[in-house]
Amino acid sequence: MKAGLYIVPTPIGNLEDVTLRALDVLRSADVIAAEDTRHSRRLLSHYDIATPLVSFHEHSGDGVIAGLVERIIAGQVVALISDAGTPLVSDPGYDLVQAAHAADLPVSALPGACAAITALSVAGLPTHAFYFAGFMPAKSAARRKRLLELSDIEATLILYEAPHRIVALLEDSQGVFGGEREAVLARELTKTYETIRRDRLANLTHWVASDPNQQKGEIVVLIAPHSKKTESPADPRALQLLEALSLELPPKRASQLVAQAYELNAKALYQHLLNRKNDDQ
Repeated sequence: MKAGLYIVPTPIGNLEDVTLRALDVLRSADVIAAEDTRHSRRLLSHYDIATPLVSFHEHSGDGVIAGLVERIIAGQVVALISDAGTPLVSDPGYDLVQAAHAADLPVSALPGACAAITALSVAGLPTHAFYFAGFMPAKSAARRKRLLELSDIEATLILYEAPHRIVALLEDSQGVFGGEREAVLARELTKTYETIRRDRLANLTHWVASDPNQQKGEIVVLIAPHSKKTESPADPRALQLLEALSLELPPKRASQLVAQAYELNAKALYQHLLNRKNDDQ
């Protein structure tokens, strides 16, 4: 095997999902750079792979990166893996890959498991365009701001979320996109307790909030693109409240509050206010 940096995906749950080529690279490598060496040893032990491991994570300094680059320059094979799935997809590794390219060293990527793509393939939401946004901010205000930015994208959104924040994410998503928006929760993919639930955001939020079992494990949330047919702010009571609140609050805040109260789309409500303003001028 030629010297270089090899990006090697690992299973996201079921150990049998590893590819034959991935096993070959991991066995042949001189060293494996792993996000969590203790976690990765489970996979390596399962397949009797004794290649040395070095720790490489988001807090690794320039010295670790330089050491791995020097190994490749010296003619070694370095394999990069994350705890699960494809490295660099919401995982560390960008700095190492960038450094290898900067040193004009070979970088190869193997195809393999990725929770985002696995969830998209089973969700039943539009796949002609999709946008992976990773983890949302931990604080509600920042999370809502980011979701509002994403609401401009005409594509299926793919998000990751930690179990202890999944209810908050769904609640904020409902407030921004409206309760009628289709969404999918894909949890523990390829594992024993795999769960895939597709529903309106309002129903999905209630279901997850009322069942602690759905607030565990690795979670992917997918949100369908905007549908004018189902998300037009046509409720006269909602529009009346929107007009009243817009006299006292900024348009975006008024839109968010009404969207939450009537399970409507915040972006559509905001656009309604802008249209009214233009008509009055």
